[in-house]
Amino acid sequence: MKVTYGLENFQTLSCAVATTGTFDGVHLGHKKILNQLVEKAKEVGGQSVLLTFSPHPRLVLQPDTELELLSSEREKIALLEKTGLDHLIIHPFTKEFSRTQSLDFVREFLVNIIGVKHLVIGYDHHFGRNREGSFEHLKEFGPIYGFEVEEIKALDIDTVNVSSTKIRKALKEGDVGLANTYLGTAYTISGTVVKGKQIGRTLGFPTANIHYDFKHKLLPADGVYAGILECNGQRFKAMANLGARPTLNSEHRILEVHCIGEEIELYNSDVNFEFRSHLRDIQDFHNLDALKEQLEIDKKGALTALAQ
Repeated sequence: MKVTYGLENFQTLSCAVATTGTFDGVHLGHKKILNQLVEKAKEVGGQSVLLTFSPHPRLVLQPDTELELLSSEREKIALLEKTGLDHLIIHPFTKEFSRTQSLDFVREFLVNIIGVKHLVIGYDHHFGRNREGSFEHLKEFGPIYGFEVEEIKALDIDTVNVSSTKIRKALKEGDVGLANTYLGTAYTISGTVVKGKQIGRTLGFPTANIHYDFKHKLLPADGVYAGILECNGQRFKAMANLGARPTLNSEHRILEVHCIGEEIELYNSDVNFEFRSHLRDIQDFHNLDALKEQLEIDKKGALTALAQ
């Protein structure tokens, strides 16, 4: 997948099969659109293109809103890499860009710059100034500017409509299993390992303190989780503590990950932690011995969960 930053830097294609949107989290509903996009491109001998935006439009148009996102730009690129897309365009979203009329958006960006011949969009998709553009508008513009348009209906899983709202709700309740079902992959936090107080090492459970610098990242509910830590292509079974650490008199919310059965040096490394299963809520222990005893229980629980 070729990543281009800014529409002005994209080389126009002779036959682009395109879609556009924020695609936060790249969940199953998004993948339905992208799969259709990739298949259509193969069918017509074209190239698949996703036009997305950074920062998220709501951060620009509603700066006072506390927006929690499912993926940072780095995480979204990694997820999109797996879909088979040919091209990803990340265009800066500004207030000036938001005032682009729907007709100009289609004519100048989709047709003249990208070279769209087929447009695939999600259910109830809107675009352009004040979200004035719709599927009906695209059907009108298509014959004029020489492209076909296809709308993908809402995707249902077990009669439950997949949406970012439902995924956020599941994560805030600590139900990472349900969130992963909606996403079609494990919910992941990416960051850099920084030095902590190294108290876990004295208990026989050394941890990687993961610093995530994307301040709008939605974190699951506080708790202890089983998961997978990925670093430089290597994957390790792990358990993680997300939240405060009352036993250590710390109210600061952090993500600490212990690689089970592995002694590895991770300081300053870029890592990804995949949440697989919620093991328990955060607890306040009377002393470190009680905490260590619980950590042994957590380790067994994590290995059981990961084996499933």
